[in-house]
Amino acid sequence: MRVAIIHYWLVGMRGGEKVLEALCRMYPGADIFTHVYDPSAISDIIKKHRVYTTFIDRLPYAKRMYKRYLPLMPMALEQVNLNEYDLVISSESGPAKGIIPNSTALHVCYCHSPMRYIWNMYNSYYDSSGLMTRLMMPPLAHYLRTWDVATANRVDDFAANSLTVARRIKSYYRRDAEIIHPPVDTSAFHPVPRSEVGDHYLMVGELVSYKRPDLAVEAFNRMKAKLVVIGGGEMLERLQKMAGPTVTMMGPQPFRVLQEQYARCRALVFPGEEDFGIVPVEAMASGRPVIAFNRGGATETVVAGKTGIFFDTQTVDALIEAVEHLERMDLRPGDAVARAAEFRTEIFMRRFASFVNRSTGGQPKVVHG
Repeated sequence: MRVAIIHYWLVGMRGGEKVLEALCRMYPGADIFTHVYDPSAISDIIKKHRVYTTFIDRLPYAKRMYKRYLPLMPMALEQVNLNEYDLVISSESGPAKGIIPNSTALHVCYCHSPMRYIWNMYNSYYDSSGLMTRLMMPPLAHYLRTWDVATANRVDDFAANSLTVARRIKSYYRRDAEIIHPPVDTSAFHPVPRSEVGDHYLMVGELVSYKRPDLAVEAFNRMKAKLVVIGGGEMLERLQKMAGPTVTMMGPQPFRVLQEQYARCRALVFPGEEDFGIVPVEAMASGRPVIAFNRGGATETVVAGKTGIFFDTQTVDALIEAVEHLERMDLRPGDAVARAAEFRTEIFMRRFASFVNRSTGGQPKVVHG
């Protein structure tokens, strides 16, 4: 079979691109189609494949301002010629699934989430936008929602990266989805002896409002306890001003620093709601427990009372109570490592291959009539 993989944009290496890497390993001859491509920001595994871009890539400042061209992406996708491909895999978070495959091809969609900025997080994006953007968002979002729902019918089978996302697919598209958790390279993380574990807590991730890094900083300010924050983003400068003497804002860091901080922290603090959330799994692979908000993908990875604990409301008081509770617990690093191993890359690849085989019945789709 000739295989095409459609990925929304390739401008960095985050969770969606790690899924794409696994798909590249599964389908070494696949061609990749995307809206915008920055080779300097992409791994060698992906760069081994032929990468084709839509006309979005040729628009001014597209590699930095690609989201400004969101209204044009439906038209760009529908101009992609996929007539030669037997299997089409769309990797959906931004617009990707709206391509038009050959009528005899199988189209499966691995959905990281339906587009957040027009569905579940629309109000958050709207409230944080400037005046001109707020004026434009309602009609554009209405148009994109209509197109997004209509193009769900171009997908033969959906896979979702979590139960949380499967519920969104059911709510917005009225489609069922098989849950296949994304791959995590757990072999890259290792625990250290308990004597080498520090007395600081850790938060890792992009510093944006929905991840609630402000909650963690304020809680540790109040407790006068040590917190290390790794990550960049639009809130970095604001959080640096908020941070008290016990909070260390490290900004973006190389992978080796992240590995060391995971292994030596008292626990990971995860105060936001994520579609899946790879960071808690990486922390558990390092033998460390997780304190997480009790919603979203973390509820599917962290085992309460065994590999971490949850707090039920996104408030400073609730997070402080959770930290104090964890301090009274004695969780075994081995339990965290074993749980993380359930999300390793090989398991994703095996489950995704089975999903595709069930969708095809082992054969390319045949149309009778």
